Amino acid sequence: MSKLTLSLCLMLLASACATSQRQDSGRKFEIGIVGDLPYTAADEAKMPTLIRDVNQADLAFVVHVGDMQADGAGYTSGALPCADETLAMRKAQIETIRHPVILTPGDNDWSDCYRAVPKGFDPAERLAKLREMFFQGNESLGQRRLRLVRQSADPRYGKFRENARWDHGGVLFITLHMVGDNNNRGRTPEQDAEFAERMAANLQWMKQGFELAARGGYKAVMIVTQANPYIEETWTAGYKRRMRIGPPFLTPFGFADFLAALEQEISLFDRPVALVHGDTHFFRADKPLRFAQDQRAYENFIRVETFGSPHVHWVRAMVDLDDPQIFSFKPELVRTK
Repeated sequence: MSKLTLSLCLMLLASACATSQRQDSGRKFEIGIVGDLPYTAADEAKMPTLIRDVNQADLAFVVHVGDMQADGAGYTSGALPCADETLAMRKAQIETIRHPVILTPGDNDWSDCYRAVPKGFDPAERLAKLREMFFQGNESLGQRRLRLVRQSADPRYGKFRENARWDHGGVLFITLHMVGDNNNRGRTPEQDAEFAERMAANLQWMKQGFELAARGGYKAVMIVTQANPYIEETWTAGYKRRMRIGPPFLTPFGFADFLAALEQEISLFDRPVALVHGDTHFFRADKPLRFAQDQRAYENFIRVETFGSPHVHWVRAMVDLDDPQIFSFKPELVRTK
């Protein structure tokens, strides 16, 4: 072999190695998950430490599952829940995060604002204000921005700016606007009408997302919402008894259509699916969605719930395209002292 030929071979080998390294470099990334904070003065005092901890992490982006405030009386060092001043304060706080932040609303942010003390608010008016303040434009919040596709790009769903999707590293991410306290269902006729319209939009958005994921060859899907949808309500009575699960949480149940649609999408999409939510303030990562026939778990589905008040912590999601499960989750406990 001539020196020229050897040199060319070495150059090609080096180029191949560099290409391989570039391809592998995007196969792993991490995400931060926060939400249901702050509710109290004690929570508020810990928030700078939590944000500093998140900012020190090497994250692709942060998902915020909403509930940026308590839904009852204000606390000594805080503003009135649901007031414009409180929302502005929360937005400014989110903007101190150096990563892109994608927010989905929680019940405390609008649907439960009628409970605010000493002054209640109209939930519909608060939802309009929330959309105006947090969901303008087609980029995320945070100091570094991320381009989003919003459901409002479709004129049929023009009001639903909070429903968004984006992709990163071969994974498709979708936010769905579902809120705790039974998803704003079962209190007034007006709120039932809002629930029906919003859930029709949510189901269409999720369906479009899974169609895109299948057509585009995405490796996995992550759905982000605020509400705990009480997946256990899909279990048989016998399995509920076995797992010590009690009677239905609320009737009429505000998540039945979502759970039925989710099961259908997961059964057709044979790749990993993760559901991220908050609402009940209990960190967990489990596989609760079960086949109706024999109650076997859907192995390609995982649910993770982040911490919430009074636990001022966050969850790290690891995404590894070389792992058959794709997703894994780690609690990050923030120590203030």
